[in-house]
Amino acid sequence: MERGREDASLTLRGLQNRSHEKIKLRKRKSTLYFSTQEKNVRRRGDLLGENIHLVLFTIALRILNCFLVQTSFVPDEYWQSLEVAHHMVFNYGYLTWEWTERLRSYTYPLIFASIYKILHLLGKDSVQLLIWIPRLAQALLSAVADVRLYSLMKQLENQEVARWVFFCQLCSWFTWYCCTRTLTNTMETVLTIIALFYYPLEGSKSMNSVKYSSLVALAFIIRPTAVIPWTPLLFRHFCQEPRKLDLILHHFLPVGLATLSLSLMIDRIFFGQWTLVQFNFLKFNVLQNLGTFYGSHPWHWYFSQGFPVILGTHLPFFIHGCYLAPKRHRILLVTVLWTLLVYSMLSHKEFRFIYPVLPFCMVFCGYSLTHLKTWKKPALSFLFLSNLFLALYTGLVHQRGTLDVMSHIQKVCYNNPNKSSASIFIMMPCHSTPYYSHVHCPLPMRFLQCPPDLTGKSQYLDEADVFYLNPLNWLHREFHDDASLPTHLITFSILEEEISAFLISSNYNKTAVFFHTHLPEGRIGSHVYVYERKLKGKFNTKMNSELSEIN
Repeated sequence: MERGREDASLTLRGLQNRSHEKIKLRKRKSTLYFSTQEKNVRRRGDLLGENIHLVLFTIALRILNCFLVQTSFVPDEYWQSLEVAHHMVFNYGYLTWEWTERLRSYTYPLIFASIYKILHLLGKDSVQLLIWIPRLAQALLSAVADVRLYSLMKQLENQEVARWVFFCQLCSWFTWYCCTRTLTNTMETVLTIIALFYYPLEGSKSMNSVKYSSLVALAFIIRPTAVIPWTPLLFRHFCQEPRKLDLILHHFLPVGLATLSLSLMIDRIFFGQWTLVQFNFLKFNVLQNLGTFYGSHPWHWYFSQGFPVILGTHLPFFIHGCYLAPKRHRILLVTVLWTLLVYSMLSHKEFRFIYPVLPFCMVFCGYSLTHLKTWKKPALSFLFLSNLFLALYTGLVHQRGTLDVMSHIQKVCYNNPNKSSASIFIMMPCHSTPYYSHVHCPLPMRFLQCPPDLTGKSQYLDEADVFYLNPLNWLHREFHDDASLPTHLITFSILEEEISAFLISSNYNKTAVFFHTHLPEGRIGSHVYVYERKLKGKFNTKMNSELSEIN
């Protein structure tokens, strides 16, 4: 009997011990404990909230993207950013009429001016670093935007949809062409994507009114037209927000006032007076519509040419994705259509103006690829190869002469012990080339001026227009003696035959040829020619006076 009791007692204790062990194990295996631990492990391998390998791959791709874009797109890439920054830091250069009329804010050039100042203080302000570091900085910001777009789609849908949206974004030829350029449109696009990550879309887990409104406000300060794509998004948020007064008084108003105050202070420092450049910009381009001075297009241009061109071979996938995407994402499609309609009402049109809504289109392209079954592999190959060809051609071939010629000007400056004996005259449509930001040497240079008419003259012609009416007569009249002749002339090949008499009489010989484009239309030729005057004349007095002004 006693032995039976002992056995029963031992059995009971064993069961109790096992139950205690199980309880302890349950505590260790609790969902809360392991979810926190797993999150900590996951965070150690994360960057920007995503897998570190994905982020590093995106950064590496955009850096490669940066070095594989060696062509020129539009003058604003330099004249509204790097040239202004160079003037801010080194106190010489040239500011276009937009800055004398206070139509642009110093906020965006200040980013690059800060980079230039750091390089200058470190004694590393070589011309190559001044050219490439700002572009690399822009490439890094574009990589962050790409990752944010991927993260957003993973929250809204699933990883498969996010993967295909990410693929479409990375292989878009126009994104490749623009995303590493120092354009205000590029920064506007970057800020728009990151702001959309915090915007309260249905299903978003990272919504934050202060963060997204701050980014939108910054985009508006940099480029006032950023308000166009954000108008339907802001209106939707306001309509869906139950506490509307709180949203305005505690989010939008403080953010708007703080950002605008910052912009006013920055522009007050550099302009020397209080200036609301955003109003001046909208007044000139929208109310007065003076942007038509730089060209005009029919109202349907964005629908018939602009939008199809920047989408490229993504266009059929975009149309297909519009039918497949959930209704909750209609706001993105509304934003695209609204932006196209508003810009269509302005006479002056450019491809880059609608670049900020291109990532929105990639969302619908991603939905299309997700739902493709039978033809997915051929579709992916078609998208990748077609965009690769366009990206490499536009990045490495088309319109590169105006950049390549700057390296020749650098040699003229740095290989010449007496810099005052050399001078450059650029006989191209104005702002065809960069300027001192790509030379970084106080070499006297001059180009054909083309400010718009702000006085209301009925038959206004700028200097470039007068020159192209009769280039030969203009040159003989402008450079009437040997003392006024520049040592180097730079022009497109199409002008050579017309001014050959002047080149011969003034002893100019062709010393360098740079390939530019296969499309010799109008005033732009297929090559850039550099002519050097063999008989050294005195230094151009007009250039001397201009240099003394900028110094």
